[in-house]
This record gives sequence, C-alpha cells and structure tokens, in this order.
Amino acid sequence: MLFHGGTVWPGKGLGDSHALLIRDGLIAALGDDAVRQAQDTPHEAVDLRGGFLMPGFGEGHSHPIFGGIEQRGPQISGLGSVDAIITEVRRYAQDHPDEEWIQGASYNGSLVEGGLFDARWLDEAVPDRPVVLRGWDYHTLWCNSEALRRAGITADTPDPEMGEIPRRTDGSPLGVLREWGAIDLMEKVCPPHDFEVRLTALTTALEMFSSFGITWAQDTWVSADDVEVYLEAARRGLLKVRMNLALLADPRNFEDSLPGMIALRQRVRDLNHPYLTANTVKFFADGVIENETASLLESYCTASHSGMRIWEPARLSHAVAAVRAEGFQPYIHAIGDDAVRISLDAMELSAAATESAAARPVITHVQLASDADLARFARLGVIANLQPLWAQLDALMTVLTIPRLGRERADRQYKTRTLAESGAALSFGSDWPCSSADPREGIAIAASRTTTGGDPAGGWVPEEIIDMEDALDIYTRGTSFQAFADHTLAPWGTLAVGHSADLVWFGRDPRATAANDLPANPILATYLAGAATYSGAHEGQLSHVDK
Repeated sequence: MLFHGGTVWPGKGLGDSHALLIRDGLIAALGDDAVRQAQDTPHEAVDLRGGFLMPGFGEGHSHPIFGGIEQRGPQISGLGSVDAIITEVRRYAQDHPDEEWIQGASYNGSLVEGGLFDARWLDEAVPDRPVVLRGWDYHTLWCNSEALRRAGITADTPDPEMGEIPRRTDGSPLGVLREWGAIDLMEKVCPPHDFEVRLTALTTALEMFSSFGITWAQDTWVSADDVEVYLEAARRGLLKVRMNLALLADPRNFEDSLPGMIALRQRVRDLNHPYLTANTVKFFADGVIENETASLLESYCTASHSGMRIWEPARLSHAVAAVRAEGFQPYIHAIGDDAVRISLDAMELSAAATESAAARPVITHVQLASDADLARFARLGVIANLQPLWAQLDALMTVLTIPRLGRERADRQYKTRTLAESGAALSFGSDWPCSSADPREGIAIAASRTTTGGDPAGGWVPEEIIDMEDALDIYTRGTSFQAFADHTLAPWGTLAVGHSADLVWFGRDPRATAANDLPANPILATYLAGAATYSGAHEGQLSHVDK
C-alpha cells in the first residue's frame, strides 16, 4: 500500500516526507524510495489529498472496560445538573423495570459543593431498588438509601481502611463513598456485569480508540476477571488496538496476590497474541484532590489534614521492589506532592531489584510535585505519564481543586514543560473514562493551557505550554517508550523502515492548526500493522493498481 499526495511525518526531528510504502504490515520505504519500489509491484495507492500521515497515538492511561460499560445504564455523563441526573436515572429505571440494581457512570462531581451528593436525591427517582453511580473521578460512588441499606452501611459503620464515608450532622451516611475501602463495601453486594456485557464494553471502547487514531493503550486497572475478558477478545479477533494490562496491587493482600499476578501474566504470554501483553503492575499511592484524599506535603486549605496515603512508604518500596524483581513494570498513581515523593523514593530504593532502564518505571498524573522532585524523574529514569487534558481551568479545577489547594499551590500543577526540559521521559494518556480519550483534545490543552472557550487568554500558567510538535511526539514516541515498543520485532511510535505500520491519517497538518481548532481536524483513517481499524471519510478512495 502506497500513501502519497500529502505530508508524511515520521516523528519529531526525523524530517517530513511525501510518501510511505507498506508491505506485509511493515513500513518498507519512505519518500522517493517508496514511490520507486511501488512502481515495481502491484499495490493499493492511497491519495492523502493533502492530509497528514503520522504514527498512531499511544494511550498511556485508560480503563477501556469501565468506559465501555458507561454505554449501559443511565446516561449521566456530561449532564449539567443534579436534576438532570435524577431525571435520567428515573427514566432508565422506568424503562428497565426488571433490572434489580441501577448502575451508571460518570457524574460531574463539581455540580455540588464539596462533591457531597445526598442519597435522598436519588431516592426521589428510585426509592425501592438500589442505585449506584460512579463519579467522574472513579474514586467516588453516589448511592441511594436502598443501596446503602443492602450494603449494611449505617451511622454505626466506621470509616474503613483506605476509605471515607461522608456523613450528615446526625452521623448517618450521606450517600457518597470515597476511595477503595469504602467503595469495596458496596461492591461486595452490588452484582458485577455479565462476562458478555464486559466483552462488548471492551470491544466498543477499542472501536472508539481506533476512531481517535489510537493504536496502543495501557489498561491501568485490571482484575483477574478482566484478564479473562481480554483473553477472550484476543481469541475472537476483537483487539483493534495493542493492549498492555496493568494488574492491580492492593496493599491489603499484596504478598498473597503476587503469585496470582505472575500466573495471569503467564496466561497472557501462553496465548502469544501479538496485540496483548500483561507486563505492568499498578499501585495507588493516594487518592484525588477533589476528595481531599490526594496525599499532600502540607494540609488542605479546606481541611485540617493532608490527605490519604494508600501505601506506607516502606511497604510501597518493598512491593515495588518485589514486582521489579519479577520482571514487571511498576506503575504508580500519584496525585499529591507527598505521593509523588514517596513514589519516587520507592522507585529509587527498588532500583537494585532490576536494571532501572529495563523496568521503565512509571508515575502517572504527577499533578502536584515540588521542583526538587520533578528533577528526580530524569535522574532516576522514571517516566512521567501525564493527562494533558487536565491542565486547564475547567469546573473540576475552579470548583473543586483550587479551593482545596489555594492559588499558589494550584499554579504549580501539571508542570509539563518543566519536566520535558529536565530531560525526563514523558508519555501522555487520558485516564478515560475520567476524561475524554481523544488525543486531539489533550494535545490542544497541552499546546494552549486554555479551555475549549480559549480561557484564560494566553493560557493558564503559560510557561508550562509546549508546542504542537512536542505534544504529538509525547503522544507517539513518548508513549511507545513506556510500552517497550523498541523491544519488539516491529517497533512503533515513529515511522521508519522495518517498523510496524501503525498510522493515523489526519485531514490537515496538526502543526499548522491553532491549538483550540485541533479537535475539529478530522481523523480519516487508522491503521494497525497496515490494516485499517478505522475508516472515516476516505471510503472508496483506495485505488488498486495492477501491474
């Protein structure tokens, strides 16, 4: 297949080209050499029509099964008021009278002061069946009174380890459950979705990823049951995206669960599917700022505490060393500056368990960190996986985050350019479904630090803006480094001879597009190993040349 008639961008610093030839799923040639080789063999010619061909995007942080399941249940994502959510929950319950539990996601936590939603509001819609809704941060549940009753959560229920149950003035549970420990109380009684439902959710998610030009993704929260879903998807030929799975490390049972993680990784290896690996272990160092559970070096402005450590530092270092010794890549969620520090400490103290470069350890989010700790990423060889879409003054930031941090700390968040200029390895991801999975939206924010409406003029903390080509580079080459793509027989992340033909075709050159206009730049097609996984506006444009 010969692509011609547009711009071919192999990657940052590699020089633009005008043509690319694919043979047997691999890149065979670029530029004049591609045109010359194509003349000597039958091929399909794809006219880019002045468009832009580049490496496929890597999604460095996502939850495809969670996100796909959001297509079921009440459609509350994006609704702008509590009344709208209640109306949608009522509609869904009336349309599904035989559904015992009403489950949905993900509601906007900034709609209510402090994110404190009341069970009695949901009781107005559904008083006689349990209702469980996930918040947009996936660290929170909003439940009605019947759900709380079935879970046995009362005024006498203490806050569990690694969790919080917000209460009314009389001590009764309000209706919100925060963080793992509290959420687990509900998940023990709330029935899981059926296997085929979860398989369909995964398939739906990967189709969406393909439409966004994504060719590799990291699932960053995988249970043993989820591994079974991925294995079946691979057997049925449903994987349209390369996937790496991160098995979840729980501090409450880590030592007992590590052998199971090793066994699950072996099951994936035994299948030997080219698009599926399970090489990573996910840790949570803390929660999220909007719940006041991110772990900070200093107290919240709105509370007399500094948040929640999920792991104590010594145990985290020990556990990270254990997974590195078994050949896993450690991947740590760290939002607050204290969590970032203890995560870096764990990476440093565990480095002796394996060669640092071989492990390619990852700390994700890095929302708030001291300058001294930001400088440690490059020195320790730790990848910073960032969510560029979050670096804006949206409602989450202005209503929930800034009041908790105060303006001075708030302006030290998401220091993308500082990290890049320090020499740290960066990758990008979305944390979908917590936020949009479309890389165009994240890149637009990285290159502007403004909302979709262009606020504030000149960008929020403009010294952290990066240029468009750097953002494209992080979302491709940067994420491919996180994925160990260069250790495969057919690398991806840049376009070079011998690399896998993982490609995305834009209608226009993103580098010539104003940042806020990038989401409107159409993706015309996505290719995985030379096969189209998404075909938008170019159907019928392929011309077979029979020589």
